[in-house]
Amino acid sequence: MSLTRALIDVGPLRTSPVFRRLLIGRTVSSLGGFLTMVTVMYQVWDMTRSTAWTGAVGLAQALPMVAFGLFAGAWVDRADRRRIYLTATTGQAACSVLLAVQGFTGHVPVAAVLALVGAQSCFGALGAPAAGVFVPRLLPKDQVAAGLALNQITAQSMMLVGPALAGVLLGWLGIGACYLLDALSFGLSFYGAFGLPALPPEGEPSRSGLHGVLDGLRFLAGHRVVRGALVTDLAATVLSFPVSLFPLVNAERFGDDPRTLGLFLSAMAVGGTGATALSGAVTRLGRPGAVMLCGAGAWGAALVLFGLSTDPWVGLGLLVLAGAADATSVVSRSTIVQTRTPDALLGRVTAAETIVGQAGPSLGNVRGGLIAGWSSGTTALISGGLMCVLAVAAVAASTPELRDGATPGS
Repeated sequence: MSLTRALIDVGPLRTSPVFRRLLIGRTVSSLGGFLTMVTVMYQVWDMTRSTAWTGAVGLAQALPMVAFGLFAGAWVDRADRRRIYLTATTGQAACSVLLAVQGFTGHVPVAAVLALVGAQSCFGALGAPAAGVFVPRLLPKDQVAAGLALNQITAQSMMLVGPALAGVLLGWLGIGACYLLDALSFGLSFYGAFGLPALPPEGEPSRSGLHGVLDGLRFLAGHRVVRGALVTDLAATVLSFPVSLFPLVNAERFGDDPRTLGLFLSAMAVGGTGATALSGAVTRLGRPGAVMLCGAGAWGAALVLFGLSTDPWVGLGLLVLAGAADATSVVSRSTIVQTRTPDALLGRVTAAETIVGQAGPSLGNVRGGLIAGWSSGTTALISGGLMCVLAVAAVAASTPELRDGATPGS
């Protein structure tokens, strides 16, 4: 296979100027989001010196997504997605401005900081399902997987660059300036969004309120392929997400060296970035179901081997492999969701996918911590990886349409 064919497919950047502008805007805004994420954690810790309060930051970010995501998805499926995305972006930018103001002025209660974080997350819960319809509406079917891979590699790259850059800027410019840079980054989000055409739902609009939410859930329950894709993601996150175990495993196996812990935390992102950069052959294959199942199974297997490893460098290599497998699975899962879901339901299904992506890792971290508390970090890693592999095998065995099917239009 030629290197050109293996590299990520950049065809959508050439064929769709609208997609190109949108990707640039969302990439810069994602970098700003990582600045705020690190800055909030730093500020809350500086104000309280309490891990309970820093843990509350995660709740403030996740709970609005879980609580309001499906209702936001139903709204997205009733109206112009472009307008909703602009509204959500405006709200997020306003919250960043307010965070910047309190960062410059100081003397704001920590609860007020968390309230602003929660409000920004509410707007994010609205914007995520709106943005979820853009790729299949802007690109032809045979370029959807490539477009999603481009979204993924920019997100992975910002995950690598953002936290490190935030640390440098915090020391150089201070808390308020970091929040302000995030607020300014939304300018490019507006640049990308204003170039979008009107994007009303195709087909019958969602019913209002709870009725619309239930319609979306009925679709998920009845569509075996989309349901299998989300169940596979839950298997990979709830059953085996390892991040909460890294400090314990580092202490048990590798002498509690902070340098090793830092590398563990970065290795998965390195693997994810590398795999997405070489995703061309996978996205051109047109078999996202099989690729997703293989990626999720490889993720679980790599974590089992990481749990068994005693050499830190071997462990790092296995985490790189796990990150690569996860990124491949994520691109394939998103391709399935966005090509198999009718446009009129896509906002609600994207909202469900986002909730799975938010809640799954958090629950997986809780699971790992509980099992490690009863036994050891090694046991938690190995048992989680094995359960993931078994669950993915069960999905593959029970859903032949997912295992064998190709992407529509491929």
